[in-house]
Amino acid sequence: MDFLFIADPLESFKISKDSTLAMMRVAQESGHRLWFCQSRNILWRDNRVVADCQSLAIKPSGTTWFELGDLESRALNTFSAVLMRTDPPFDIEYLNTTWMLSAATRQGAKVFNHPAAIRDHSEKLSITEFPELIPPTLVTRELSAVEVFHQTHQDIVIKPLDGMGGMGVFRVGPDGLNLASIVETLGENGARTLMVQRFLPEIAQGDKRVLLIGGEVVPYALARIPQGSEIRGNLAAGGKGVAMPLSATEKAVAERLAPILNQRGLFLVGLDLIGGFVTEINVTSPTCFVEITEQTSFNVPQFWLSALEKALG
Repeated sequence: MDFLFIADPLESFKISKDSTLAMMRVAQESGHRLWFCQSRNILWRDNRVVADCQSLAIKPSGTTWFELGDLESRALNTFSAVLMRTDPPFDIEYLNTTWMLSAATRQGAKVFNHPAAIRDHSEKLSITEFPELIPPTLVTRELSAVEVFHQTHQDIVIKPLDGMGGMGVFRVGPDGLNLASIVETLGENGARTLMVQRFLPEIAQGDKRVLLIGGEVVPYALARIPQGSEIRGNLAAGGKGVAMPLSATEKAVAERLAPILNQRGLFLVGLDLIGGFVTEINVTSPTCFVEITEQTSFNVPQFWLSALEKALG
């Protein structure tokens, strides 16, 4: 089968732990043909959605880990699968790409995750669909609402809706120090919506990334554990990644959400859980394949490929 990966520049990949590269490797090892382009290379031309793309070969060693073929123009519906793996943030150009990919699905292309499902699921706001699974949460642009929430819960976390990798996450304790300044700065004086949640002390045991693939749950999570005085467990913020089996609570939450999200076209999902509470539902470019695979006996890339082959029939 021919797999087209829409991703960031290959030169930017972190070779030692990149989940997209892990997907590419296992697909190539199984005999599938790889193709690559960036989102800017998706075009509407001659009444078709096409990709100006290149064949891709993963090399086993050497200074350059990949080899690209000549540039070709192919309709997206000629690929067995189109894998959308461009990293957040979800900005206007990301949104434009999903609209183009939706047009491609109308022409018969098979896109994972489905572009309409990506658009419908804000990685932070989507948790509000499952209020019984989330910590006390406020979404607002109003400082006064945040102040009342803080008075109620005392210890809170404030974050922007379009952040990634722990960017812009602040904790405000019972003393309320700098609360107004943080809200005004993050919210650009009421111009941007913020999410506020009760601080969960279980973050000390890790912000757990749980992978859902094809409606099934990977039985290990990657606990991203904050280091030192840091409150953020995100690996990009210096957190330590430790793979561990899912707890009974984590498994129950994941097994509840997996079939619901998969039915909507969200083939690959990264749930973030702290103390059993869902804090985010990541659908754009979930990661942690390599860390879980290296630290456990569970081969996440192979599990992903088997599920993809099954979905393609």
